[in-house]
Amino acid sequence: MTRIKDKCVLITGAGSGIGRIMGRLALERGARKVIVWDIDEGRIAETLTAWAAPERTAAYRADLSDTRQIEQTAARMHAECGQVDILINCAGIITGNKTFDRMSPAEIERTMAVNTTAPMQLALQLLPGMIARNEGHICNIASAAGMISNPRMSVYAASKWAVIGWSDSVRIELQEARSGVHITTVAPYYINTGMFDGVRSRLVPILDPERTARRIIRAIERNRSFCGIPWGFHLIRFAQGVLPTCLFDRIIGQWAGIYHTMDHFTGRR
Repeated sequence: MTRIKDKCVLITGAGSGIGRIMGRLALERGARKVIVWDIDEGRIAETLTAWAAPERTAAYRADLSDTRQIEQTAARMHAECGQVDILINCAGIITGNKTFDRMSPAEIERTMAVNTTAPMQLALQLLPGMIARNEGHICNIASAAGMISNPRMSVYAASKWAVIGWSDSVRIELQEARSGVHITTVAPYYINTGMFDGVRSRLVPILDPERTARRIIRAIERNRSFCGIPWGFHLIRFAQGVLPTCLFDRIIGQWAGIYHTMDHFTGRR
């Protein structure tokens, strides 16, 4: 079990949405310190106000698409706050609902940088210390889009597929080394935080942020290696494994509407 009480928790992208809720839950569980990294100073201020625990919280503005900023911010954080015991890589972006041929090189690079490279780079800053102490936990928030292909979100899906593969590979490395450090990979469906405004889903309901945040925190506390939310989404993965591609595309993609969830996407404005 991973105890949050008396631990230092770092959450990226906690300036709004589910990250803010997870920070509140960590404080309720007795975390010694909860640290937020976000690119938006206004949302950082709102989050700290909402948490209402100035002596137990800290915040840093950082552009996670910039590896140099990650390194510099991590060094400053270590000097000011000490070691981080639990890292929750929650920051993520999605760029519109365009087909891949209409994506710009800049959109591709930034999506991969924030969603894929940043969790790796930040883990690289914290993992050696956790290994040396033989304790710690890293939770990587991927997406159900990292388990099933979906049109109009190809680059986002690619970024999340990469996170799932990397995260689980590191878990196995630590397991084989008999380390006390744990990795939890989370793959949630669309969450109603504003990031996916306009998404329409017939088969699987859009997730409630509070309930989803609680499930993620429980997964960390129980050292779960993988947490798909909702559980029923795994049935789609099963269908993907047993059905021919043409039947899966027709039944799950078209009839169940999974391939059309992004048709009316607007995103957070």
